[in-house]
Amino acid sequence: MPAIKTFNFIAFFAGCLFVGVVFAERYESFGDYQIHYNAFTTDLIEPSVARAYNITRSKNRALVNIAVLRRTKGIPLQPVRATVTVEAVNLNAQLRRIEIRELNDRGAIYYIGELPVGYNETLNFKLEVTPEGESTTHNLTFKQEFYAG
Repeated sequence: MPAIKTFNFIAFFAGCLFVGVVFAERYESFGDYQIHYNAFTTDLIEPSVARAYNITRSKNRALVNIAVLRRTKGIPLQPVRATVTVEAVNLNAQLRRIEIRELNDRGAIYYIGELPVGYNETLNFKLEVTPEGESTTHNLTFKQEFYAG
């Protein structure tokens, strides 16, 4: 991968982590796994990073970001591949299936998906995550309000 793309990848995910801190870190533990998740409007992503990863920047678009980490005794948390599906339902019970894609660079693995959001829209997200090599699917839900405009 060219140096500029690697830099963009690192900058993108550093930005995602920053946004995660602003909204409070969100993760759930399932045995040896931690599933980190977040959703925010894509206007918060730097323009060059959005271009590099084909993400549409807008206050009216949200990005869902998921990472799966495995705990192994004596080793720091390690990213792992997984099968990830995401759905969102708004307060009018309108279902949105979100296409998820994997981003992988230098051992970092993230799953992202985009969707349109309206002003002051609240979405209830449902995630299904199956770590690679495992038969158990982990289900989690979270709610996010978007102040698009």
